[in-house]
Amino acid sequence: MIKAESVSKKLDKFKLKDISFELPSGYICGLVGRNGSGKTSLLHLILGLYHADSGRISVFGMEYADNEKMIHDRIGTVLVEELFLPELSIKENADYFGKFYSKYSWDRMREYLVRFGLADAECASEECGEDADGVHGKDNKNTEDTDVKRHANEYNNNHLYPGKNYKKQNGKESGERRQFGKLSKGQRLKCQFAFALSYSPDILILDEPTGNFDPDFREHFLDILKEFIADGTRTVILATHLTDDLDRLADYLIYLEDGEEVFAGDIESFRNEYRVVSGEAYKLKLIPKEKLISMDEKKYGSRALVHHRKYYKYDPEVQVSAPAIEDFMYLYSKR
Repeated sequence: MIKAESVSKKLDKFKLKDISFELPSGYICGLVGRNGSGKTSLLHLILGLYHADSGRISVFGMEYADNEKMIHDRIGTVLVEELFLPELSIKENADYFGKFYSKYSWDRMREYLVRFGLADAECASEECGEDADGVHGKDNKNTEDTDVKRHANEYNNNHLYPGKNYKKQNGKESGERRQFGKLSKGQRLKCQFAFALSYSPDILILDEPTGNFDPDFREHFLDILKEFIADGTRTVILATHLTDDLDRLADYLIYLEDGEEVFAGDIESFRNEYRVVSGEAYKLKLIPKEKLISMDEKKYGSRALVHHRKYYKYDPEVQVSAPAIEDFMYLYSKR
């Protein structure tokens, strides 16, 4: 679905160097690395916002030079840079930007707003500003839209967000009529996530969205990502510093360090490739140098990150485990 072949890009003093991976459909890909490692730059390359200095990126088997509109029509994004205009309402923004996507549906967008606690579930069409022609209003309900509505009802029955029932309060518009710029950061992210889902994309690209979600909604967000890829035809790339989420969720991992690709592959290959070895420092120093990546030496117990091979025998007095992503990031930085 997304393929990078020896991609490099220089940006002022920073450079992405020789990035290669092949991400198939049906995967949730965690894109991780320390601040400044190149995560956002790689996302911009995948989205065609940057052009590679060398190498090749293809999406859906196509390249941006000849198929930019077709590719963008099938990708939903939530980036650090906000898409929506602050002076317009939620609905005005959605309808304006929705014109650029062939499968945009206001009904679908609104169902997600309800599900996210940003619109009232009970709203007549004239109150919601739906169009009579069905393009940005009532469209033919397919199975996906029915599932969204069912999940919205289930979610709102159990989660009482402050704005669950949005009526006009104190003379101010609420719900989808609210001005986008007056929403909180978390609410704006939810709006843009709802919009990204409103045109049924085949790929979702999300750049650090979860940090501004409350813990309860973050769990709901992760459930939606699992639903999104459930049929095996769609893919998610999630750049995040909340690596605990990725340990539970990711099927694929791309790890960058100072613009270089340290690892790119499925999560099982990652867990088979590396081990964290814990024990006394003198024991860890006996690990062959060609296997040792780094060591974090402490007075009361040390840890080492090592290349693992199936038949390698470790000292019986050390503890050996597959690394969590956060442990890998920390220990790799100790090289």
